[in-house]
Amino acid sequence: MPGGLYFPAGLWYDGRAAGGWGREEAGVSGFSSFCGRLLIRIAQEVQGMQRFDTLVRQYPALKACLPDIWQAFCRLCRVYRGGGRLYVCGNGGSEADARHITGELMKGFERQRPIRFPEEVRSRLPGETAALLEGRLQGALPCQALSGESALMTAFANDVDPDLVFAQQVYGYGRPGDGFIGISTSGNSANVCLAAELARAMGLQTVALTGRGGGRLAAACETAIRVPAERTARVQEYHLPVYHALCRALEAEFFGGVQGE
Repeated sequence: MPGGLYFPAGLWYDGRAAGGWGREEAGVSGFSSFCGRLLIRIAQEVQGMQRFDTLVRQYPALKACLPDIWQAFCRLCRVYRGGGRLYVCGNGGSEADARHITGELMKGFERQRPIRFPEEVRSRLPGETAALLEGRLQGALPCQALSGESALMTAFANDVDPDLVFAQQVYGYGRPGDGFIGISTSGNSANVCLAAELARAMGLQTVALTGRGGGRLAAACETAIRVPAERTARVQEYHLPVYHALCRALEAEFFGGVQGE
């Protein structure tokens, strides 16, 4: 790393270089401005993490995971603000969790998420159909569980390699700026880890949900939420409130209103 001052969260400032951090002026004035911005950023992160207070009150053991949960939330916000899609995968119970996450994001979770079509869409629909759809459809945060394509998965597993069934879909669907959540209680599920490694290399925002050890999956992803348990069943019991809290926070962020408890 170049000379200068290094701060947590990857922030760096070199007062000797014109531009420094945030393209401020070099020297003391630039450093003072940096400190002000750093304090604002810290305050914003503390305030942002407060949206997960209910999770920590209900599951005190997850307090140690809070910085990573917040970071995962920020990554997912980046995906959706950029018009991206989220892909989720896991095996067994974690596969059920991947589908569960998809269900919470693709329709109303704790809010109705009313929609209104753009005029060019509305004008192409029969009047009664437009009214029906606008009255019944709900806002969606695009999300896809990669276990849903059974024909593709069984064909690829049979013809090529079962460990690459998720990676093949990441390659086919994924675009830079999309998101990926890999779920593995051990952190070492080969098909999930390979998909995560490819997703990160392709420029997707990558998040791991694992047990305490993290395993290969935690190393493969930019953010890893390692819940404080090792037994499979106990890890899964922690995963559910974590992803519920993330889905709740995303819904509040993109569809407004007061976040539910």
